Amino acid sequence: MMLEERDPAAVRRLAGAPISWGVCEVPGWGRQLAPDRVLAEMAGLGLTATELGPLGYLAGEPAALRARLDAHGLALVGGFVPLVLHEPSLDGARRAAHDAAALLAAAGAGVFVCALVMDADWSAPSPPDDRRLAALAEHLPVIEDLVAEHGLTFALHPHAGTLVESAEDVGRLLAATDVGWCLDTGHLMIGGTDPAAFVRDHGERVVHVHLKDVDAGIAARYGAGELTLMGATQAGLFRPLGQGDAGISAVLAALDAHRYEQWLVLEQDAALTGEEPPVGSGPVLDVQASIEFLCDTASRRERVT
Repeated sequence: MMLEERDPAAVRRLAGAPISWGVCEVPGWGRQLAPDRVLAEMAGLGLTATELGPLGYLAGEPAALRARLDAHGLALVGGFVPLVLHEPSLDGARRAAHDAAALLAAAGAGVFVCALVMDADWSAPSPPDDRRLAALAEHLPVIEDLVAEHGLTFALHPHAGTLVESAEDVGRLLAATDVGWCLDTGHLMIGGTDPAAFVRDHGERVVHVHLKDVDAGIAARYGAGELTLMGATQAGLFRPLGQGDAGISAVLAALDAHRYEQWLVLEQDAALTGEEPPVGSGPVLDVQASIEFLCDTASRRERVT
């Protein structure tokens, strides 16, 4: 089902993301499908916008990036940028943020989505102690101001395997800073935060949304250390919307209550191994199922209201 066939108002600002096709920033994540295949399958589903994916994946220069997106009729929403912000020096992170923000802004994006990684290799983090928390509280507004100079909105992204993973991490960063947040329904749930409750309690902080559903049983195995994040993803951690335990319908209702009107980015993290799936099969089918769920859910909400 394409979006233009059933286009309730609530899903007209739905965007895609390369991670739903297994294209990821994490080193060694798995098979990376060709950019034009990913963008063509997005457009074939009726999506009109996408996030960037790993820096350099679609193109490393603004004109080439715009040309590739234009060829598929897609706009650029924003990009996911992992940064190291807990170290005393901010020089490297500032340069990385400037370069990413310049590319995003020149290509027409509006949101700079930031994850707080331990290092460039995504090493396993330790919970932020008071020193690291103080550094993050000092450095996050600096990066927020930097990306604002490029006309971008800063969104802090909680994410498994980063310094903002657990419910405790989320609570401490909410209290220590006033930056905007990316509501990632899947990663919040994996870390023990109820995503709908996050919206109800902190809806004014939500400036961007990543929608993904999660299998609670596999999330528990990841939390217990039985599976790596990649192993859990390959085992089916992330499910099509409505087929997991993240309470997506409740999240959407809470966003409606807070009158959220920005982008909803469909992100179902995938990790591909083995042979490349034929065009029209593999990840695109899960994305299609999620679009159908969102259209059905939006239609029901419209009938109620």
